[in-house]
Amino acid sequence: MNGKSLAEALRKGQHVYGTAMVSQSPLWPGILASLGMDLVFIDTEHTALNRETVGTICHLYKGCKIAPLVRIPAPDPYQATMVLDGGAAGVIAPYVESADQVRQLVGAVKYKPLKGQKLQASLAGKASLEPELAEYLQQHNQGNVLIVNIESTPALEALDEILSVDGLDAILIGPHDLTCSLGIPEQYHHPLFIQTVDGIIEKARKNQIGVGIHIWDEVGFDQEIRWAKQGANLIMHSNDLSLFSSAMGAGLQNIKKALGQPLPEGKATDHTI
Repeated sequence: MNGKSLAEALRKGQHVYGTAMVSQSPLWPGILASLGMDLVFIDTEHTALNRETVGTICHLYKGCKIAPLVRIPAPDPYQATMVLDGGAAGVIAPYVESADQVRQLVGAVKYKPLKGQKLQASLAGKASLEPELAEYLQQHNQGNVLIVNIESTPALEALDEILSVDGLDAILIGPHDLTCSLGIPEQYHHPLFIQTVDGIIEKARKNQIGVGIHIWDEVGFDQEIRWAKQGANLIMHSNDLSLFSSAMGAGLQNIKKALGQPLPEGKATDHTI
C-alpha cells in the first residue's frame, strides 16, 4: 500500500494494518509484506534513529509496498518535511493539542514545498493560491499522509476543532500518555479510559477521519478487536520488541518448566513507544 491508497482507505473507514518497528534489519520489510501489513510505524520520538537510517528504512519498506509512517519527535512542520524528504509516506505527529498545530502540519505535509508567508496566508484563509499552483501541490503531495497522536486531556477538549481541519487523514490514540493525562496511569481497563477511547472513535468516524489506537499486551488485544468493530480502522498492532519478548518469554518458560528450573520473576521490560 502506498501513501495515496492509505490516506483514501483511512478516510473511507477501511481497515488498514500496521505495527511499530524498532529493528533496522533489512529482512523485516519482506517478512511484514508476507504477513499482509499495509503500513509500518517508525518512531523517532522515543528511539535513537538518525535521519539517514530512517530514510534507508523507509525506502526498504516502500520497495515491499508497505507505507512507512514516521513519528517525528515533536509536532514540528519542519521535522515533518524532513522525514518526507527522506522517503516517508506519511507523518505521525505526537502530542498534538490544538487545531492550529494540525493546520501547520497540514501545511508541511499537504502543501510541500510551499513555505513562508504565502503558505501562512493560505492556511489562514487570507489568500487563495493560483489555480496552477494549487493543482501542482495537490498532485505533488497526494501520496503524503498526516496522522496526529491524541494523547492528552487538552487534545480531547480541542478534538472537534482538530477533526475539522482539512488535510488531516487520521488520528492515533496514544494509550500510555492518555492514561497519564487522565490521572489513571497505565490503567488501560479503567472505565474512564475505555469511555474516552469510545468517544474519540465515534467523533473521528463522524468526521470521516481515520482513527486507531496503538495496542500492545497490557492494553489488551480483546479491546483492540472491540474497538475495531466500533470503527477504529487504523489497526496499529503492538511492536517488534513486545512481540519478540512475549513469544520468546513464553517459549523459554515452557522449556524451563519442563526441565524443572526456576522461572524468572518480575515484569518484563516496558516496550511501550
